[in-house]
Amino acid sequence: TEEDPTVRIEREPQTNELIISGNGQLHVEIIINRLKKRYNVDVELKPPKIPYKETIKGKSDVQGKYKKQTGGRGQYGDVRIKMEPLPKGKDFEFVDKIFGGSIPKNYIPSIEKGIQEARKKGVIAGYPVIDFKVILYDGTYHDVDSSDIAFKVAASMAFKKGMKEAKSTLLEPLMNIEVYTPEAYMGDIMGNLNGRRGKVQGMEQRGNLRIIKAQAPMAEMLDFEPTLTSITGGRGSFIMEFSHYEEVPIHLHQKVIKEAIKE
Repeated sequence: TEEDPTVRIEREPQTNELIISGNGQLHVEIIINRLKKRYNVDVELKPPKIPYKETIKGKSDVQGKYKKQTGGRGQYGDVRIKMEPLPKGKDFEFVDKIFGGSIPKNYIPSIEKGIQEARKKGVIAGYPVIDFKVILYDGTYHDVDSSDIAFKVAASMAFKKGMKEAKSTLLEPLMNIEVYTPEAYMGDIMGNLNGRRGKVQGMEQRGNLRIIKAQAPMAEMLDFEPTLTSITGGRGSFIMEFSHYEEVPIHLHQKVIKEAIKE
């Protein structure tokens, strides 16, 4: 990146992939070639994984009870939680509404930790769960057998049960796209974007170029660059950046689940 400031290398936190970005596919291929020749670094190129998420659309009221009796001391944790959706972008909220000592205060952080860890993998396809609230409102404990780990496990059990009962669904990243093209190719480009579940949101003119502004799912845009090059004979270009998360259409859920199993 010191030699070429247009190159970006960053780690995608959810998928743990190293993402190499440049001014188009050819530019990235040149970078990879340079790494091989100059530094003898072999790079295996793959399309980026899509950082899907999961969330809930409904509410649930569930119990998670973990009870294990062995020869010596047992394990006991029992929690009751309510789950409900939060507005987009609010991620996660934990509310402690325990009154009267049904669960001692020293176990509350372990309950929250159990849910925080469990939400890293949702129940549909194992993607992180966002935009939901958990209200801890009741439970029971045992003077001898209760422990931090027991309440952590109980919270995880309650979370998984609550996800299933609260109409869980998949979310996908939507991208803001600007396509720069001579006017002659606008119709073909807009048709192509529509075929990628894209929505054209406006058009502008800048000199001899037309700018098409649209939104489309990231999953549909991975091979857009060679398509655009083919349509415009190399005279078109585009920029793309993350906008927000939207629900994956229900008919595509199985496809996303199959991809997650492969990973």
